[in-house]
This record gives sequence, structure tokens and C-alpha cells, in this order.
Amino acid sequence: MKLCDLTLPTPEENLACDEVLLDLCEAGDSDELLRFWASPQYFVVLGYANKATTEVNLPYCQQLGIPVLRRCTGGGTVLQGPGILNYSLILRIDDAGPCHSTPATNQFILERHRDALASLVLAPVEWRGQSDLAVGGLKFAGNAQRRHRRYLLFHGSFLLHLDIELLEKVLPLPSRQPDYRVNRSHSDFLINLRVPDHTIKTALSKAWSATEPLDPIPADQITLLAREKYALAEWSFKF
Repeated sequence: MKLCDLTLPTPEENLACDEVLLDLCEAGDSDELLRFWASPQYFVVLGYANKATTEVNLPYCQQLGIPVLRRCTGGGTVLQGPGILNYSLILRIDDAGPCHSTPATNQFILERHRDALASLVLAPVEWRGQSDLAVGGLKFAGNAQRRHRRYLLFHGSFLLHLDIELLEKVLPLPSRQPDYRVNRSHSDFLINLRVPDHTIKTALSKAWSATEPLDPIPADQITLLAREKYALAEWSFKF
């Protein structure tokens, strides 16, 4: 598996990168890969089908200059920024393999991540809801996926040192919640792992045997997609 530890200069480019890498694999121009990235600036990311007016405190984001963008995968709305480590997996779809369906993919990846992180966390790591990882019923990782014919994108965020008080002000309670949340506030539902990001990277790279660097990086395609899709209000506020 290829390894790509790459944070790009803008939020739009970081979102576009995942879609470009998925398309690269789908076209047969790359093998399976694992990417890491972490944004130095805050921005909100809507799941593909989320409504910004419902899922985001837009006046507060405008007041603080926090961009509101949309990703190409499903799932809920998240706050990106300092204290979060993101990863992206591009995996092959095989009718006879572990990623033959959305639920099977969730199980395959999250059980592997649960086991990989076990030695880094003092309490048992739990797979909760459809695609969350938690400790003691408190969520520290959310995930989402997008599927093409031959390859899929599965990506997620690990809360390490996120300012959860800021998240409370930026995001209202989500319109859709996993059963185990039971309407808890963000502060009562989320937890920071408070471990160095390099330990997560090492654990996941080992779990996926990701060692070969991705080369070349499709920089031109990423820049183009960021400009022509992810930077447009027509995309971010399409619902």
C-alpha cells in the first residue's frame, strides 16, 4: 500500500485531494493508499447531504471567519482544525473481499483500527454506531466513505487535542444522531485522545502495511478540483 503524509495549504485543496486520489486509483493509475493530513486552520466540513442552515451556526462562523465547505462523502458535519488528525484510505472493491458492501467495509476497517489503537489508549476502544470509534461511550473518531466501481474512499478524523468548546459554538446538535449519543451535548459526547499524532500514524501505517511513498503527487489535478468545485459556494451550499 502507498503512503501519503500530505497536508496542503488550503482547506479546499485538502478536501479535493481525497477525491483526486480516489479517481486516480479508479482510473488504474495508483495502488491502494493511506493518506494523513492535519489542518492548521479551523473550517467546517459538511457531509455530502447535510444542510448548512441546519447543521452549522452560520452567523458565528461568519463572525470568526471560519469557512464552511462540503466533502464528497456522507456522514455528519465536523469541525476541522488544530488538534485533529485526518486519515484517508483508498481500498479496492472486490465482490468476494472484505469491502464488498458499505457495512462490510465499516466492519473491516474499524475493527482493524480498533485493534491497532488498543495499545495507545488506556481503556478499551469500541466500535459504536455505524462508523464511530469511542472509549467508554465517548466518541473520538468519526468516519465516512464514498464508493466507485473499483475503489472506495474511507476517511475519518481522530480527536487528539481539539477545542471542543469552540465546536460547541460552531455546530448545533446534529439532526441525525447514533443511538448511543442519546442527545448528549458535544462536550458530554466527545473526547480527545491526547496522544501524539505520530503514534496514530505509526499504528495505522503498520496495520495497513503502508510503506511506499506516493510519487508523484497529482498536484495539478488537486489545485484544479479545489478551484472548480470545493471553493465554490454552489458546491458548499448546494442543499
